[in-house]
Amino acid sequence: MIRATVWGENVHEHTNAIVGELYPDGLHGCIAAALNAAGGIAATTATLQEPEHGLSAARLAETDVLLWWGHCAHGDVQDEVVERVAEAVWGGMGLILLHSSHFSKIFKRLMGTPCNLTWREAGERERLWVTSRGHPIARGLPDHFELEHEEMYGEPFGVPEPLETVFVSWFQGGEVFRSGLTWRRGAGNVFYFRPGHETYPTFHDANVQTVLANAVRWAHNPAPRLTAVGDAPNVPVHKAPEKIEERGPKLHSHGEEGFR
Repeated sequence: MIRATVWGENVHEHTNAIVGELYPDGLHGCIAAALNAAGGIAATTATLQEPEHGLSAARLAETDVLLWWGHCAHGDVQDEVVERVAEAVWGGMGLILLHSSHFSKIFKRLMGTPCNLTWREAGERERLWVTSRGHPIARGLPDHFELEHEEMYGEPFGVPEPLETVFVSWFQGGEVFRSGLTWRRGAGNVFYFRPGHETYPTFHDANVQTVLANAVRWAHNPAPRLTAVGDAPNVPVHKAPEKIEERGPKLHSHGEEGFR
């Protein structure tokens, strides 16, 4: 059983009547329910308002794949938690970023780029094209599917070149966007999926739910989580794989940590 944690900032559900009506259990609750119904996935939720945003070290250690939805409260996420999540990804935890999470601290931290794009909130039709038919994230999907109402995101998308482009979107206004991108960060699989504006019923769509379940299975790394991923040890001469003699001037003394 893959252990998934669905993280949501859980703000607009309580401040916007439309969002609250569409997602009475929160966007995170809707996504978790769909994953639990997919089979082979045990999904729970965490929110911004919980202590440590619900993402303590113990919680992350029990999470195989983390799904992240955020929009208006990116700046409220504690930097300490962001670093904790990044280390978990480097160690092998999967991470799926949804819609406006392109501007989340954790996505920017892992991408190292502005992650900027163009956008328009006009309820346009979005047509998502599968650009990699054999990809596990696209399993069971038609060559394309449509969402009747969505927010437009347009290129250029300020992210590093992805490993794979799984979906490309077209919008009624004419823009296109790379809507399903994968990366590897350390031992962790990372997937960005564009749809999911909160005033539309996107996460109730059967095709979107298929993508999310497929993505969780793809992002899961069954290998044991790597630890101490940020360590940079000073290896003494006597532990070199081949016998060597120390020579030349030195900056560091024996056992001293390097500069970071």
